[in-house]
Amino acid sequence: MSRTSQLFFWVPNTITSLNLVCGSLSVIFAIDGHLGWAAIFIFAAAIFDFLDGFAARLLKAYSSIGKELDSLADTVSFGLAPAAIVFTMIEYTLYGKNQPIYEIAANWSQWILLFTSLVIPIAGAFRLAKFNTDDRQSEQFLGMPIPANAIFFASLALILDMGDKPEIVPYILNKYTILVSIFSCSFLMVSELPMFNLKFKNLKLKENALRFLFLGITLLMLAVLQIYALPLIIIWYVLLSVISYATGIK
Repeated sequence: MSRTSQLFFWVPNTITSLNLVCGSLSVIFAIDGHLGWAAIFIFAAAIFDFLDGFAARLLKAYSSIGKELDSLADTVSFGLAPAAIVFTMIEYTLYGKNQPIYEIAANWSQWILLFTSLVIPIAGAFRLAKFNTDDRQSEQFLGMPIPANAIFFASLALILDMGDKPEIVPYILNKYTILVSIFSCSFLMVSELPMFNLKFKNLKLKENALRFLFLGITLLMLAVLQIYALPLIIIWYVLLSVISYATGIK
């Protein structure tokens, strides 16, 4: 590490720590039933997750500590935090309310359903371990990035808390919808499906056609559907990655 890197390495690590703080706050708010705030802190964690890498590249302040800290923070912010959101969503689905865990009167099948939410951080931890030890993922991802997983569930929480279309709520607070979402996202995280990254090396249309297409449709969905577009954007990202893989379009 150069003298400049030694001088500034604390900058990205501090930003990563803010990611961890936001993820921890998301867990606290989620288990207390405040899904909107839990979602907001996940989005804030995602911003800090982007900024710590940006700061590390800008300052050339890379360190092994920073890499490990980043993975640990991501496990909390994008693995445990969405699991806490899903746990509370299942509570609302089964009982119509959030309650302290020692007051939950559940039978064995309901406990299994509630703790199925823990599949998310387990798959996320495997995803991060794989990413850290796999040199094939410099140009693209193999499997869905863990922040995309968290943003999907945070988006559902945001819709439940801030949406103005109550007719959609029963479709989200449905045990089958939740189970399919848990296992689909977890499978995608640990899969070998190639998924494009959003880093632009230049602005040439030919080299970034897929990214421009993704961003264009994303902006259109946001303009038309507003917060209801958020989970659809993650689905759109997965579908476009599948299309890219099947057709060879880059």
